[in-house]
Amino acid sequence: MEPKSEPPQRSDAQRNRERILKVALAELSLFADAPLSLIAKKAGVGQGTMYRHFPNRETLVLEVHHREVQHLADSAPQLLMSGKPDEALREWMSRLADFAMARAGLADALRQAISATGGPAKPEYSLVMDAIELLINTNREAGTIRPNATTDVFVLAIAGIWQMDSHSDWRTQSGLLLDLVMDGLRVGAPGPP
Repeated sequence: MEPKSEPPQRSDAQRNRERILKVALAELSLFADAPLSLIAKKAGVGQGTMYRHFPNRETLVLEVHHREVQHLADSAPQLLMSGKPDEALREWMSRLADFAMARAGLADALRQAISATGGPAKPEYSLVMDAIELLINTNREAGTIRPNATTDVFVLAIAGIWQMDSHSDWRTQSGLLLDLVMDGLRVGAPGPP
């Protein structure tokens, strides 16, 4: 006998969930203690709808975080399909910077949620590492980056993103940093096989 699966959500329920998640990302990025009532109001849903989708604050925060990580990880293969490997890598790096700055605002809310639930952080980390590994390996095989570039070294090179102040001109700073990293990766690239 096959296990029962959850029935798919009605389209209006799915739209409500998506609006809640979008508003929650925006509000929690600004203020870790944003009231759920405010998020529900800005999403245009009632309290009951909010709690049907997210029974508590921790569930909502963890879902917002997981969703953002999943979008970031999923964008790596999509970018590789739509362009040159080195251009895909550079675009993904910009998306990582956007994620880092959004997550900087969510950091307090996420810490609170993880401490309240003991929620996992490692599965999300592995999704990002898998995306990085895919991008680096594809670029090495295409000859667009140096052959000795590794995922670990790449992570160290882009770690400066996490040090930026989200209230500063981080887009300009991250652009310069990521251009430097990309230039360094291209030095010694053998070119197409």
